[in-house]
Amino acid sequence: MGLETDIKQKKFDTEHEKAVINILYAASWIDTKNIKRFKPHGITTQQFNVLRILRGSYPKKLMLSDISSRMIDKNSNATRLVEKLRLNGYVTRVQCTDNRRQVDIAITQKGLDLLAVIDTETETWLKSFKTLTTQECRTLNDLLDKLRG
Repeated sequence: MGLETDIKQKKFDTEHEKAVINILYAASWIDTKNIKRFKPHGITTQQFNVLRILRGSYPKKLMLSDISSRMIDKNSNATRLVEKLRLNGYVTRVQCTDNRRQVDIAITQKGLDLLAVIDTETETWLKSFKTLTTQECRTLNDLLDKLRG
């Protein structure tokens, strides 16, 4: 077991190269788990991220730029994500009366209810990550923060 076995690569040029590939591989593994986690709820990982951002600011409304700046995946199309969530009744979009270019976005009760259901499943989902101790998670977080500088 290990990265070499998982991706069938015998060696890496440097430990730095291996670390970067290992991070990318782990991120893909977690993303795949998230896709499966949210599929029964009819949302994507990016839509989940938008809903969590809006719940975090609730009841305050946010502008699209606020949401975009807080997104985990900076390449996400926040406009498209918000529109899909709006069509499903999870968020509202209201044009600001003072500034017609500003659109205020808020999570609806339906969006809050969806997150509440997902919250009940979170502990089970997190069990797959319990192979790391709390201290190992702190160390990993510190190392990842250091890597991003």
